[in-house]
Amino acid sequence: MEPQNAELRESRSRGVLAGPPSSRSSVVAWVSVDLRNDIREFLTSRRAKITPEQAGLPVYGTTRRVKGLRREEAAMLAGISVEYYTRLERGNAAGVSDDVLEGIARALQLDEAERAHLFDLVRAANAGAATRRRSSQDRVRPTVQRILDSITAPAYVRNGRLDLLAANTIGAALYAPVFDTATGTPNMARFIFLSPKANDFFDDWERIANDAVAILRAEAGRDPYDKRISDLIGELSTRSDEFRVRWAAHNVKFHRTGAKTLHHPVVGDLTLDYEALDLPGDNGQRILVYSAEPLSRSQGALDLLASWATTPTASRAHIRADER
Repeated sequence: MEPQNAELRESRSRGVLAGPPSSRSSVVAWVSVDLRNDIREFLTSRRAKITPEQAGLPVYGTTRRVKGLRREEAAMLAGISVEYYTRLERGNAAGVSDDVLEGIARALQLDEAERAHLFDLVRAANAGAATRRRSSQDRVRPTVQRILDSITAPAYVRNGRLDLLAANTIGAALYAPVFDTATGTPNMARFIFLSPKANDFFDDWERIANDAVAILRAEAGRDPYDKRISDLIGELSTRSDEFRVRWAAHNVKFHRTGAKTLHHPVVGDLTLDYEALDLPGDNGQRILVYSAEPLSRSQGALDLLASWATTPTASRAHIRADER
């Protein structure tokens, strides 16, 4: 999603939100916990994505007043009454059964992440803050750190808020721009949306930005009463138009495997595959491990990066991408 005007392009390059303080304070209020609103907007946005043709429904005439499915069409496909579906889409999730949610997930053709998000929102709405889930941990156990250090490929541990909690030596070197610019615990979302270095570091910034927001949206659905994630969302919404527009889309995603191309300031371009490995004993934590195709240019760059990462600081300046 490209900026629509010069002011937004400028705010993106600065990594801040242009606008008066009063508008910024309204954003903070806007991201406070409102599960009814989240359920309403999530279902409305998913319904708008499904056309009658995609749902296998006949279309009569050429004029439709709504984008995507009508409520009555979604209700029919879900096997429930229009009144019941309308009540849920308005955010009233009291007493909704798993069978009803499964029907709605099928009707709206939700993917795995979207289905899980719908269940999370409804369960949180019915449970309330008093029975909130156990939030993700911020500390990495020594055993996990030893595992990280034993991995020869770049690896780090993050939680659902995209905090980078620990890394092995080459993992910290790979994401040096993130670690070096952080105040306190490095956070990938803060770097993506607030650092002017992010656009240069990530080859496909748009996709990376979309994925980061989708991960945070899913995490917020799992634990909407976690003050740390609501504070993060409030900060990013206040300071970044790019984040706020994506947050309003209500997209969610599981971050399990994929590929990234990075423009590293020391070793140049690297195209790397990654795998995300959950740590069942550490709620919300996962290890991400990166690898390159054997004998590829990216593998050569990783080898150089490993050498740079273990070189004394005074000598590192002599190792640059143009010397490979």
